[in-house]
Amino acid sequence: MITISAFQWVPDFAQGQVRDLRARWALEEAGIPYRTRLLSQGDQDKPEYRALQPFGQVPILEENGFALFESGAIVLHIGERSETLLPKDPAARARATQWVIAALNSIEPFLMDVARIDLFYADQEWAKQRRPGAVAFAKRRLDGLSKSLSDKPYLDGNRFTAGDLLMSSVLRILNNTDIVNSDARLADYVARCTARPAFKRALDAQIADFRRAAA
Repeated sequence: MITISAFQWVPDFAQGQVRDLRARWALEEAGIPYRTRLLSQGDQDKPEYRALQPFGQVPILEENGFALFESGAIVLHIGERSETLLPKDPAARARATQWVIAALNSIEPFLMDVARIDLFYADQEWAKQRRPGAVAFAKRRLDGLSKSLSDKPYLDGNRFTAGDLLMSSVLRILNNTDIVNSDARLADYVARCTARPAFKRALDAQIADFRRAAA
């Protein structure tokens, strides 16, 4: 059975955001059972974990001696077993992969710039000066995404793929602001993706792990 590493507990602001959620969601979409390997504080820095994940992050996917890190790579790996995530048609599959990479390279870093300022540095003077520029750049990227989405339900038309799973996950990073939700097209898109039963099962499972640790 597949094992996904996850943190046993994180602060409230990170719950529902930790990237093992992306792997869980992909597995739920694919209908593949899995279990979790919950890390206590400091476990991510132990040599045996760093041997599998050199940066001490989650998730890692482990199965039958095989280990893989990075949420995008894991979602694509799971997608190889699921037409829901990666269509069989070569062109459609390539487009789904394109949107996975766009989510992680062209959108996520710029949303994370804003999120880091808001969550960790909001009271510092440099952050107050930096935030307007970071927001403006993020909005430019989001505007390009919104125009590409246009009136389509999903990034490649009527079909949800791994690209949508990663893109909607990334857009949720700024849930504490109106930066994404101020664009009605993107707000509807995120709502559409996260209304999927597989997402709800994955989110419930992650939150349940945190609650058990806090009990």
